[in-house]
Amino acid sequence: MAQITKDMIIGEVIEAHPDLIGTFFANGMMCIGCPASQGESIEAAAGVHGLDAEKLVDALNEALEAK
Repeated sequence: MAQITKDMIIGEVIEAHPDLIGTFFANGMMCIGCPASQGESIEAAAGVHGLDAEKLVDALNEALEAK
């Protein structure tokens, strides 16, 4: 299974894995429906929102593995 990386576009991750929306929310990334998320990387969005991109990516990958 492919790993999520911080350079991936949020919209593409959600399109491929809609079940990860809850993980984004649980880790403080509430802008999933925002138009910017369609072209913004996880790292860029995390920076804008003051979040740790590595922690978010780790959580997303853990959720992906648990499926």
